[in-house]
Amino acid sequence: MKPRTRALLLFFVLAGACLAKSAPLTDNMITDQVAIRLASDQVVKGGGLKVDVKDGVVTLSGQVDEPKAKTRAEGLAKRVKGVKQVINNLTIRK
Repeated sequence: MKPRTRALLLFFVLAGACLAKSAPLTDNMITDQVAIRLASDQVVKGGGLKVDVKDGVVTLSGQVDEPKAKTRAEGLAKRVKGVKQVINNLTIRK
């Protein structure tokens, strides 16, 4: 690899890392990430769950099939970057 090409590649990698760190996470971005994780999880099957986010606090509502899914949904939401707290209002279907 030519030195100039290597320098340009390094520049773009570092620039991308700097931009990624400085971009603030909005509540909408957190909502999207939580919803994606819930919908794609085989235990939660959360496509129909409601996700609200206010100042990094996630509120989950809706119904799941079993207690395990309720616990898992909360854990998935907590692992999303920018989430400060999760309020789990999910109920179990009867």
